[in-house]
Amino acid sequence: MKRWRSGAARAGLLLGVLLVLAACSSNNNKSNTSAPSNAPSSSGSATRAATVLSTAAPASTSRIATVSPTAASVSGAAKSVKIGAAFSLTQAAAQYGATQKNGAQLAVDQINAGAVPGLKLTLDVEDDASTKDQAITVFQKFITQDKVNAVMGPTLSNSAQAADPIAQQAKVPVLGVSNTGTGITDIGDYIFRDSLSEADVVPQAVQKAQQKLGFKTVAILYANDDAFSTAGYQAFKSAFDSMGIKIVDTETVGTNDKDFSAQLTKIKAANPDAIAVETLIDAAVGITTQARQLGLKQPIIGGNGFNSPAFIQRAGQAAEGVIVGAAWNAGATNAAGQKFIADYKAKYGSDPDQFAAQAYTGVFILAQAMRSANSTEHTAIRDALAKIQNFPTVLGNFSFNDKRDAQHQGVVQVVQNGQFVPLT
Repeated sequence: MKRWRSGAARAGLLLGVLLVLAACSSNNNKSNTSAPSNAPSSSGSATRAATVLSTAAPASTSRIATVSPTAASVSGAAKSVKIGAAFSLTQAAAQYGATQKNGAQLAVDQINAGAVPGLKLTLDVEDDASTKDQAITVFQKFITQDKVNAVMGPTLSNSAQAADPIAQQAKVPVLGVSNTGTGITDIGDYIFRDSLSEADVVPQAVQKAQQKLGFKTVAILYANDDAFSTAGYQAFKSAFDSMGIKIVDTETVGTNDKDFSAQLTKIKAANPDAIAVETLIDAAVGITTQARQLGLKQPIIGGNGFNSPAFIQRAGQAAEGVIVGAAWNAGATNAAGQKFIADYKAKYGSDPDQFAAQAYTGVFILAQAMRSANSTEHTAIRDALAKIQNFPTVLGNFSFNDKRDAQHQGVVQVVQNGQFVPLT
């Protein structure tokens, strides 16, 4: 009797094991035909069976773990992109760099929130200190240490002429967002800019101002120690010469000069109908205010260095009537521009300027190139940038020409009641 019970028990136990295995096989087959291989089963018996068999089936567990990350990558994870931005946060061009940083960061935030699907941007902003040497150091860091996908900046043309060759040699694309000097893109085929050159903007400003004011003689005052101002002087001189406007005096200053009385006294003696000034913002404020203090009432036509609300704030009443050629004006912009202004004011509590608009646009241009190329590789970005045509931006419909320079409509503005408005 005991042997029979013992045998029956063994038989019952064997039968139970066979029934469990059959149930597991059935549940596994159902799972394979009715759900993805990496989806959890809703069956309690299947869960218990998986628990029972886990030590006996390591190959199955390994296979499921391999499938999950593969499925995630196929679903389209966003491409991670590093952009290095060299902006002047200190020294002579700090006023421009501050708004450039704001504009670029606003664009990055919007893109990461879904404005350009498939990209996740990281913006690394470094201070180029408005100097060639620091710009070189920052570019070297971006390229050799940070391994960025693209570089924006530096703020000044002087700095770009020194630092851009480093990126060109390393074949890293650069997008200048404020460089207006001559020959920037001649550095190489990886160098682009979304900023209109002084050679593009100054002639428009001169022509519009002359039509409005009818001046026949002019004096020019410019900083001869930086590439941006020198390029602006050449653009002014060429425009005046081509229009038959007589240049009665030409004076030079240094970017960091504070006292301009000697140069302005000579200009006063020459008695021109108008005065053209090409300097960065500190000298622009000093020249404008001191000219009015010395009794010079002639209209002043400024270069790109005047294009900041800070110029108006600092020069005060002396800024009234100053005419400037610009790439962008808040009062003459498109629907995208109006949204940009509202978003910028909401985030930073102040109005954007041309430099903020160009930096903001620059980030979207780079993102468009990466999306078009479906790549974040340097050469692919470069090739895609070169093909951008009629791209809608805050600056208007934007294209690169065959020299990788910006093409879009500029604007001539005048300071009126404490703000820049289009000159009509």
